[in-house]
Amino acid sequence: MEGLLRRCRGLHTLATCSPQLRGYTPHRLHHCTPGRGRRLTLSTMFQPQNLREDQVLPLDGRSADLTCKSQRLMLQVGLIYPASPGCYHLLPYAVRALEKLVRTIDQEMQAIGGQKVSMPSLSPAELWRATNRWDSMDRELFKLRDRHDKEYCLGPTHEEVVTALVASQKTLSYKQLPFLLYQVTRKFRDEPRPRFGLLRGREFYMKDMYTFDATPEAAQETYGLVCAAYSRLFERLGLRCVQVQADVGSIGGSLSHEFQLPVDVGEDRFAVCASCGFSANVETLDVSQTSCPTCQGSLTETRGVEVGHTFYLGTKYSSVFDAKFTNTHGSVSLVEMGCYGLGVTRILAAAIESFSTEDCIRWPGLLAPYQVCLIPPKKGSIEEAAAELTEHLYDHITEAVPRLRGEVLLDDRTHLTIGKRRKDADKFGYPFVIIAGKRALEDPAHFEVWCQNTGEVVFLSREGVLELLSQVQVV
Repeated sequence: MEGLLRRCRGLHTLATCSPQLRGYTPHRLHHCTPGRGRRLTLSTMFQPQNLREDQVLPLDGRSADLTCKSQRLMLQVGLIYPASPGCYHLLPYAVRALEKLVRTIDQEMQAIGGQKVSMPSLSPAELWRATNRWDSMDRELFKLRDRHDKEYCLGPTHEEVVTALVASQKTLSYKQLPFLLYQVTRKFRDEPRPRFGLLRGREFYMKDMYTFDATPEAAQETYGLVCAAYSRLFERLGLRCVQVQADVGSIGGSLSHEFQLPVDVGEDRFAVCASCGFSANVETLDVSQTSCPTCQGSLTETRGVEVGHTFYLGTKYSSVFDAKFTNTHGSVSLVEMGCYGLGVTRILAAAIESFSTEDCIRWPGLLAPYQVCLIPPKKGSIEEAAAELTEHLYDHITEAVPRLRGEVLLDDRTHLTIGKRRKDADKFGYPFVIIAGKRALEDPAHFEVWCQNTGEVVFLSREGVLELLSQVQVV
């Protein structure tokens, strides 16, 4: 028991806050948190796929469209459902995981002084024309006209919009800087070939932060601060991302890094030097380059998914929109800017791609939609007498471990065997699955506990279950 507790504590250290956040208690909002005395039951969950029944829908006839593991698994268990090419419905389990990811991002961004805003998705064409990106990004933009024939685009990014916002504040002082403004919102890009489910779509969620500093030195310091926050975020999620030198692309600026998660289906290629730690997207290297430009060591090339991107912009945008502040000498200067993106839905899919088996979803501990699934006996079985014990255990868990309220799900489909429901639970990837089988009829009752992320199975009394679950951290 003690060994299992130690291992489970290890799994959930990923949920431990970074040093700045110790003692921080986030406000928890669960869209279906039950009131006292109510239990969350699987039969009431909205699941268009047939996990409401006894097996996963086969995907015969659609296999040509399923080009990666995360896309296939997310469709099979009903996390997402296709709407149109590159666009998906995010269903309740996916939304719960997404909200947890956003709360984790909020913690890290606010720990470094980030202030959350929400900007319109509709961007006026004149802002984009001012930076010449209306034409240079033409095929990537979703463009439209309103009834007054005014042109807009659906924002793929918000450099123009946020700089115009800051420029409108005419009395900015150096004493107010830096500003770190961020949002988590839907973005739109007219991908020529949307694929891989949420890894490359036309509509997706992004966290984009824009920073405003008084000097280049201060902006560089902020750049390092945000990159460090990104590294902490990925560490908390258990994602072994690599920060690599990158091209500035259409965003522009003089410095850029990508956070790449190594996965086989990754569309990016990056090189790493084992000797000195140099790393770069191969796009930034000469085609013939095989040795490290820093130490001349050998470079190893890897495929990855870009889950984050950072840019030092300097005055590229502030000079266009005249975003200025009053400096220490009483004169006006242009603000120095940076921008920092996280692909929120992409992180969700990439985590599933990285952690899961071919047949079953596995989650980072922080992102699992539900932490615990309780499986009572089949109706009419010898063990049916233990059904009431399962309901009592549900109530004991939510009373003894209040942070798990809204995190425990009861699989009440008792017309199915325990084995079939156990198989479904395995596919969903609940971190803990607790089964009331034959040993639940013992005195005292013992429950079969599956620790999904380690594959361990133990039999615990009610007190043992509560002790184990008391270690679980939620965001």
